[in-house]
Amino acid sequence: MIKLSPSRLACLVLALWMPLHAVAGPFDDDEARKAILELRTKVDNITRDLSARIDGKSDKTVQIEMLNQHEQTMREIARLRGQIEVLQNEVTKAQENQRQLYADLDARLKRMEPRQEMIDGQTAEVLPTEKAAYEAATALFQSGDYKGASSALQEFVKAYPQSAYASNAQYWLGNTFYALGDYKKAIAAQQVVTTTYADSAKVPDAMLNIASSYALLKDNKNAKKSLQTLVSKYPDSSAAQTARDRLASLK
Repeated sequence: MIKLSPSRLACLVLALWMPLHAVAGPFDDDEARKAILELRTKVDNITRDLSARIDGKSDKTVQIEMLNQHEQTMREIARLRGQIEVLQNEVTKAQENQRQLYADLDARLKRMEPRQEMIDGQTAEVLPTEKAAYEAATALFQSGDYKGASSALQEFVKAYPQSAYASNAQYWLGNTFYALGDYKKAIAAQQVVTTTYADSAKVPDAMLNIASSYALLKDNKNAKKSLQTLVSKYPDSSAAQTARDRLASLK
């Protein structure tokens, strides 16, 4: 929109009036002055009217533009608020997932931490995994699955050679061979108990099993020697009492 100043409006009106004045013919001085004054008054009135109209239109245009900008701003604010709510929801979900992840991780770590277990009258720290493996292997033996127990026990002593269950696992491994009728392997397995795990409470029982295996192999000499060694080293054990009874029968 083109806005005209009052001086330019006056020029425009004069430009329109001049041709009419030329046609009307010459005026005397008084009439000319009077006509000019009247014309100036008309020009001023027209100028004020046009200016008022232009200003009014200009104000309305500004108001409309400001209203449009306000509506656009409000729409943008609403859009941004929506995005903020979405982001807040995502952050909340991420925080909850992270909390759950940490809780699960903490629970898993606790399941992996060593625990105090009583083994043959002694307190020892044992990992939950090794306890579960040992119990699964011995459960196979107790169920009569000696082959399965043999494999499981061998895997256990290989995986956990320093475990507090290792000597027991080795002892039960010897018993699986004995139950399967493989007495030579039974002797070899139990000898590991007596040497590698010499401080184990299972040593007297392992020595008794060695003597029994020799006896079944018809090797009475080694059977008797094993029984005598057992009585000599562990005289107060229940295995030693059994050994005495067997020695009496061997005489």
